[in-house]
Amino acid sequence: MKEVTKEVYLKWYEDMLFWRKFEDKLAAVYIQQKVRGFLHLYNGQEAVLAGALHAMDLSKDKMITAYRNHVQPIGMGVDPKRVMAELYGKATGTSQGLGGSMHIFSKEKGFYGGHGIVGGQIPLGAGIAFADKYFKREAVTLCYMGDGAVRQGTLHEAFNLAMLWQLPVVFVCENNGYAMGTSVARTAHTTDIWKLGLGYDMPCGPVDGMNPVKVAEAMSEAIERARSGGGPTFLEMKTYRYRGHSMSDAQHYRTKDEVEEYKKIDPITQVLDVIKDKKYATDEEIKVIDKRVKDLVKECEKFAEESPYPDKNVMYDVVYEQKDYPFIQHKL
Repeated sequence: MKEVTKEVYLKWYEDMLFWRKFEDKLAAVYIQQKVRGFLHLYNGQEAVLAGALHAMDLSKDKMITAYRNHVQPIGMGVDPKRVMAELYGKATGTSQGLGGSMHIFSKEKGFYGGHGIVGGQIPLGAGIAFADKYFKREAVTLCYMGDGAVRQGTLHEAFNLAMLWQLPVVFVCENNGYAMGTSVARTAHTTDIWKLGLGYDMPCGPVDGMNPVKVAEAMSEAIERARSGGGPTFLEMKTYRYRGHSMSDAQHYRTKDEVEEYKKIDPITQVLDVIKDKKYATDEEIKVIDKRVKDLVKECEKFAEESPYPDKNVMYDVVYEQKDYPFIQHKL
């Protein structure tokens, strides 16, 4: 694994803080109805992304995930202003405002969505890895899913073929405990989701998803295995979301005390504690980072607010049409 240096810790702190504040701003403008539809926030799970990015080769590796997908493309290099504009439904967004919250996408940066169908991204992740192996690109695909999605049949079909063809893919379950609102203990006999890999003889295991160092260690091993031809890995990142499943979630399934307990191991706080303990930055230097994050969030909001909505014709331009389709008859 690449060394976790002072610079890495400072980058982790700034990145994770920005992701958190970026989504806090989204929550605020959602209440103002500037962002519509569903909104699934990542607060609390930032270490899963930070650790993974440390292990990836962003020049060729790829990522695909479900609909909790705003900060991943930012981590992959997508301009955060364009991500916020997409959530606003603006023409300057990553999909010209046509995708919205659940469908952020950037082929240029290797981020393949943002998928609204539960579990729908799992076979697609295996497919991307198949293409990379076929064309000998030496790239690895990280395929993320929530704990609710592992109950879908598509996971088992994808696991089977990924092992059969030894695809360069790392399957990652971000187990935040409750899927939409039902605990893992109420949906399966075993709460050890990582053990699903055992049935396919796939390397698998649990990971502390609140600590970016632990995530980076596990991801580095899995990515190296995939890149060297050793096939897929299945990792269960044990994490926690501080907000509801979506902004419309009343969260009756858990107590406020439980949420507060998990905030004691907040990934941002953990990283900041290391920075302070090892004297990687002074209090003044940390304040400079905090201000830089705050200013960038304001820039993103300003850009999204001032961007135009897409022209109505764009909606029709992106719909497939075959004028000579043989089975449609027009009555005169």
